[in-house]
Amino acid sequence: MPKLLTVLACLSFLLPSTLGAVLAIDYGTDWTTASLMKPGIPFDVLLNRDSKRKIHSSVGWNRADRLFGSDALNIATRFPQDSFPSLKHLVGAHYSSNKTSYYSQLYQATTFESERKTITIRRPHLSEGAEWTVEELLAMQFAYIKDLASELANEVISDAVLAVPPYFSQVERQSFIDALEISGLRLLALVHDGTAVAVNYAMTRSFPEKEFHVIYDAGAGAIRATVASFSSPDAPPPSTTTTKIARNLKTTTKESAIIEIFGFGWNKEATGNELTRRLKYLFINRFEEKHGKDILSADPKALARLLKEAERVKGILSANTDAFSMVESITGDIDFRTKTSRAEFEGMCEDLKPLYVQPILDALANSGLTMENITSVILAGGHSRVPMVQAELKALVGESKIAQNVNADESFVLGSAFYGATLSRQFRTKKLKVQDVSPYDFQVSYETEVKKGGKRSISTVVYPKGSKLGVKKTLTLKGRKEFPTSIYNINISNVTEAISNLTTRGAVDPVVKVTLFLTDSGMLTVHDVIAYGEVKDDSLTGKLKNLFGGGASLPSDSSTSSPTSDDGGSASAPSPSSPAPESSVSVTAKEDKNIVPLVWETEHVSIRPLTPSEKQKSKRRLLAVDQAELATRQLEEARNVLEGHIYRLKDLLAESAASVTPFAEFSTADERNKLLVLVEETSQWLSEGSNGADAVIYNQKREALQALEDPITGRQKEAEALPGAIADLNKALAASRSFLKLADEGLTAVGERADEDGEEVDSSTVKWTAEEAEEIRTIVEETQSWFQKQLDAVVDQPKNVDAPIRAIDLDIRGSKLQKKVLRLINRKAAKPKPSSRKSTTSSSTQTRTEGSTGEKPEPTHIPREDL
Repeated sequence: MPKLLTVLACLSFLLPSTLGAVLAIDYGTDWTTASLMKPGIPFDVLLNRDSKRKIHSSVGWNRADRLFGSDALNIATRFPQDSFPSLKHLVGAHYSSNKTSYYSQLYQATTFESERKTITIRRPHLSEGAEWTVEELLAMQFAYIKDLASELANEVISDAVLAVPPYFSQVERQSFIDALEISGLRLLALVHDGTAVAVNYAMTRSFPEKEFHVIYDAGAGAIRATVASFSSPDAPPPSTTTTKIARNLKTTTKESAIIEIFGFGWNKEATGNELTRRLKYLFINRFEEKHGKDILSADPKALARLLKEAERVKGILSANTDAFSMVESITGDIDFRTKTSRAEFEGMCEDLKPLYVQPILDALANSGLTMENITSVILAGGHSRVPMVQAELKALVGESKIAQNVNADESFVLGSAFYGATLSRQFRTKKLKVQDVSPYDFQVSYETEVKKGGKRSISTVVYPKGSKLGVKKTLTLKGRKEFPTSIYNINISNVTEAISNLTTRGAVDPVVKVTLFLTDSGMLTVHDVIAYGEVKDDSLTGKLKNLFGGGASLPSDSSTSSPTSDDGGSASAPSPSSPAPESSVSVTAKEDKNIVPLVWETEHVSIRPLTPSEKQKSKRRLLAVDQAELATRQLEEARNVLEGHIYRLKDLLAESAASVTPFAEFSTADERNKLLVLVEETSQWLSEGSNGADAVIYNQKREALQALEDPITGRQKEAEALPGAIADLNKALAASRSFLKLADEGLTAVGERADEDGEEVDSSTVKWTAEEAEEIRTIVEETQSWFQKQLDAVVDQPKNVDAPIRAIDLDIRGSKLQKKVLRLINRKAAKPKPSSRKSTTSSSTQTRTEGSTGEKPEPTHIPREDL
């Protein structure tokens, strides 16, 4: 029975009610894929800066330059101790475990033991910034992916869903969680990678009948098998004789699917990395047989090049029967040449072949099913393409049940992203209900005193393997004193005092109750610890309550206790829909006289999680690296800009000296000479004296050159812009004069009607007043006078002298005039006041206005485009 490695007291994954974006990450041993789910952005795999759909799971340094992905992997042949790929092997691992030695057989990284007994990697040739924990190196890669997603989303991404193998222990899961937090991401949920593929499979399919499938994932770090069922809420039970696969069935957002996980199986020996390792040592043996022993062991670069060649040959043998290797000057002047056949390669891996199908058998055994119940075996993972892996699968399940209807590389991350989207109200997706299970037994052990003296050890399996995730259980402990080694690594104190307190109140046989919670992410947490004893109420009210079944009860968040088992423990589970606890802080009603809250402390038997202070320290370290890299980029950019500016000015000055160029026309000889002197001085400084200069100094040098160049280029730009500005101002003046003509005609007509009718005309029917027209006339005359003076000053002025008139000045004048005229033109005339004259007079007035045809004349207007 696998034991619980750690219990986290303060861990819960409560999703906010709305999420703006969800980043999904599938961090594989060799390759990482990511996907961003955000409204308005097409749902697809996230591309890296080289537009690749997957990123190698590597981080490394080329001297001071930090690299990610394939760049970090490729640097291993030059700096093998500065390249750190496949860190998933080291996640949550003890330094003393065989994972350390296995990693050293593949890669040349220098490792040592950390304070937490985990693995720390050192860059041996550095004195500062040389040591990094595995969590910090993972956080760097997560931060790199976060930056890619933030650039795509045009906002800072903070919420992430992470796919993990089902075999990950509590320590390994916590290590990933800590790395995400250090990177600045907030974990929404961990999802088993097989479950993620199941979600991806169900995204575009309907299930009229319940189906069982095995999801087979052959990866670089492990082989996994997951048994999953797919059904709709009203689907009938599967047939015992035949089960058909639903393919290419269109669904709508109103349809729903239920995904239930029944069992897992895995093997961490027959992996893609193991195939590469064996090829690498095959090459080493062949080389040393010919050239002598221990020649390559002292040459890290040679070993790194052989590993790269082994990875290449493995890929070739997946599609060909032979592969030829040629590595020039692998060490010294010695070349490496060899030929490897597929038959030879498969022969040296004969012991691994049974292990390829064992995870399927284990998963079926754990789920209580047989291959007759399975509709298909869905292949995923890059190494599912290896011929000998497929041969073993076909021999076990039959070729007809092998299904390749999901993307072997991307189904994990796309399913994870879709799973994250189903948790948010921001997305309209196909409704999926996912029920995952635990791959491990979770056992609780503690000691208690017996009546005859002595102590008795009690063990209880709280969550058997296959238990549903997201379920809370309450465990009753038989004991009246402290539990120094109680629930694995939870120390419960003040038990004696609490039991005595309840006994004094009148409680009979009080007990300790511990509420545990197995989260949807597969993490076991302690939700609450209390001492409980039912205190009888002898009052009339209490007797009535007891009479009608209203006695004391456990806190509302605890499940009803089942009868105590023979081993002394009892555990019961509430509904799977019970909400996750917000924290490990006691939520019991302290005023309840039947309950006394207890104090507990978490002690991690295995590797402890990073403390908040340690995570803050790691965040500061990564921030310092980011800031240093930003300063380096800014320094390089400032130097490049200055260098480019110098070359451009040299070309302009050289052309001006050889012929009449625009730069020569708009500059004086003195200006060009001064600029030439400064360009030569700056160029010499850049090549000889710029070592140690920062970005500020580079920018100051560039600004000094710009200060001499700007007057020259400014004259040229003014000369190009001035004709257009003059034409625009002339148009504005012409349009304003047209408006004044229209205004004068309208005001004159009003005056004539007043004289003809012999009475005052209502001024509310006139759009503009004489005062407003006069204001426009004044502005037009002032603008015209100013404009003419400026034009006279420009006549016959040399190009290399600053003009007294600027295009911006003309634009400001014209814009001001245009706004005033447009405001008057767009004004609506007020409705006329009711007239007291007789209807005959009104009729005659209307006749004069409309003319003999009885139609209204077209109004005179100025087109707005003319203004």
